[in-house]
Amino acid sequence: MTDFRSVAKAIFPSFLFKFYRAKKKKKRNADLQAQKEKGQIFTKDSLVKNLESIGIKKGDSLLVHSSLSKMGYLENGPDTLIDALLEVIGSTGNLLMPSSPNALLQLDYIKSNTLFDVENSPSKLGAITETFRKRNGVIRSLNATEPVCAFGPDAVYLTDGHFNELTPYTNKSPFYRLTEKNGKILYIGVTLANAGTSLHLLEDAVEFKYPVYFSEVFDVRVKDSQGVIHNVKTKVHNPEYSKKRKCDDLLPLFIQEQVCSKVKIGNADTYLFDSKKMFDSMLNNYKEKGITMYTPNAAN
Repeated sequence: MTDFRSVAKAIFPSFLFKFYRAKKKKKRNADLQAQKEKGQIFTKDSLVKNLESIGIKKGDSLLVHSSLSKMGYLENGPDTLIDALLEVIGSTGNLLMPSSPNALLQLDYIKSNTLFDVENSPSKLGAITETFRKRNGVIRSLNATEPVCAFGPDAVYLTDGHFNELTPYTNKSPFYRLTEKNGKILYIGVTLANAGTSLHLLEDAVEFKYPVYFSEVFDVRVKDSQGVIHNVKTKVHNPEYSKKRKCDDLLPLFIQEQVCSKVKIGNADTYLFDSKKMFDSMLNNYKEKGITMYTPNAAN
């Protein structure tokens, strides 16, 4: 299956893409209201039991991609899930969420936005990520295109290497440092096709043979938590190559190699990944067979 979201972003004018998203949101809200009226409500306690049943435990470092509407009606909205996640991983665990200020193509975003404010630029990746971003004690990485929010004893380490990296997916990024901690990734109501950020680790770990980055390097300003503005350089994805992604075609391989399992959180179909196994699988299959999200069926 082709990555529909990337193709839609690349093909359709932004106003049409936004209209499509708004129409879907209206229908989702109506469906959620109907669930509430029927008493089909998920509480923090029910989600705690749910998360424990799939193998999330105390001390886990957990990166969560999510779709609130796919989960069903939550008693207190996004806070219900966040509270449940924090209870399950406990005080020794780390909770991470992506918080990109961009919901469209990186190239379009970086051309039209001259300043990323780490304290005030909202996350465009859904209500759960934005609610988490605003929580006391949450640290956000200083990266203009793919900032990550983290809470826990290792939050500083997980986020502080992201600043001033030419791309967001290097071995100093939160995505990579999660693999060093043998962390887990939850895709709640989403798949690799619309939340496959960790797939990009491969592109920065090797001399990648496909032109996935746009040729121009951009200057961007980032404002840190102290109000200091830094001038940094960044690369963005090449939208022409983004059209070629077939992210979900990698799922059978990851399942076969026991990198991930398919579970359920609330009403949402969910994938639970071992982040280190995911990275190692990508690296080995690329070197041995030429497999990537662009060439999921390749063989050298």
